[in-house]
Parts: sequence; structure tokens; C-alpha cells
Amino acid sequence: MILIFKHLFRKNYVGLSLWPFIILKNDSLKEDVFLINHEKIHLRQQLELLILPFYIIYMLEWIIKSIYYLDRYKGYQSISFEREAYHNEKNLDYPNQRRPFSFIKYLWE
Repeated sequence: MILIFKHLFRKNYVGLSLWPFIILKNDSLKEDVFLINHEKIHLRQQLELLILPFYIIYMLEWIIKSIYYLDRYKGYQSISFEREAYHNEKNLDYPNQRRPFSFIKYLWE
């Protein structure tokens, strides 16, 4: 289910996934198939980690990498879940084809 909350987002951020929802900054983003696919990848990641552990790992990884790079945005970009989603967002079949725990290989790349 896709929801619109325009006041939830800052700067370059336009979408996020909070199981079982995809939340977008504005209604026109529903037409962005690559953004929707990116968020569907996150929904698969959340489901395979039983939801709550996904958010814990995501936040820990973001904090550690933000400290490492001394940059919150670079920390965000280097999160394994984000790297997997960005790398595969243009493959519209990926959410259905991906193997469980595929994000792990992006921890070290």
C-alpha cells in the first residue's frame, strides 16, 4: 500500500518503506517505477529479517558508517540495504528474484 506524506521528508529524500507501507513525498512519485521498485526491495529485506531486526540493523549500520565517514548522507549511501536497493532498482523483476539475505554481500563491497 502506498501512502503520501509530503511533510515527512527532508532534502533529497522522497520515499521510504515501513512494513507494509511505501510512503512517498508526493502523489506523482507513484509513477516512478524505479523508486517504487527500490522501496519494494526494502519491503523484502524487512520481511526476511522479521521487520524489527531490519530497523535495528539499518540504524546501527547508519550510525557506524556515518561516524566512519564523518558524513550522515555518505553513511546512508553506504548502508548495505540501500546499496542493494540502489544497485538493483532498475531491475523490475529483482524483488521477486532476489535470494534471501542478498544485502549481506553489500556489507563488504
